[in-house]
Amino acid sequence: MNLLFAIDDRVVDQLLTVLYSIKRNTSATSFSVYVIQDKKLTHTQRIIQVCKRLKMTYHPIIVSNTHFDKAPVTDRYPKTIYYRLLAYEYLPKNLKRVLYLDTDVLVINDLKKLYNMDFDGYWYVAASHIALDVTDSLNKIRLGNFDTDGYYNSGVILMNLPEEREHVKAEDIYGYIRIKNLALFLPDQDILNGLYGQHIKKIPDEIYNYDARMNPLYYTKSNGVWDIDWVIEHTSILHFCGRDKPWKPDYKERFSGLYKHYAHVAKSLH
Repeated sequence: MNLLFAIDDRVVDQLLTVLYSIKRNTSATSFSVYVIQDKKLTHTQRIIQVCKRLKMTYHPIIVSNTHFDKAPVTDRYPKTIYYRLLAYEYLPKNLKRVLYLDTDVLVINDLKKLYNMDFDGYWYVAASHIALDVTDSLNKIRLGNFDTDGYYNSGVILMNLPEEREHVKAEDIYGYIRIKNLALFLPDQDILNGLYGQHIKKIPDEIYNYDARMNPLYYTKSNGVWDIDWVIEHTSILHFCGRDKPWKPDYKERFSGLYKHYAHVAKSLH
């Protein structure tokens, strides 16, 4: 199983928590962990040590070029978030697929079904959060893409690398950033949807990209079926979207205890 992350030194602990949760709950027999970074991470030895204990192979990818120098960048959206858009340029040419994950996710059930999913000709596989359904039309107008079936979250993406190598071009991304700069509220996610939304295969977010903020909305939409017991049994990926994060001391939302447990065990591995 090929896994992809793009991080800086601020979220190394979160990366290790995600990796432990994957190993604990996924039935794959081998894992290759590709981590795109601007420069060699300060805590590289910790990552190597934990990957070794988890029987995963760590592949650092240090990007030393000037890609996305003119892209919108803030504290919340560092330059590294753009690397997923051109990940195929940095990954080994023999890779056919890779699963990109943000570090604010927790894997609580097997990823194998998602990872082995048929692309059906699509370039990506991703989920559209139900909380955003009401804004789909506005996003299509804002981003100028009326052919897409939804607004997809970029925190969990299964990538069809042969198709990306053929069709996804840096020049198109740069041009889109120049044209839409001020309209990009969630820059990397907006670019993915604006340029390639029609090439994304939709998967159910309640299973593969559960927005941990939206428990009442999931419960209501499912007529009470998707309660916490259902989530624990069926959901593969919890995604702690937004500014409030479960590793912060004052985070008290549902699943906070679950996350803190995985973080505690992951910390004991190094």
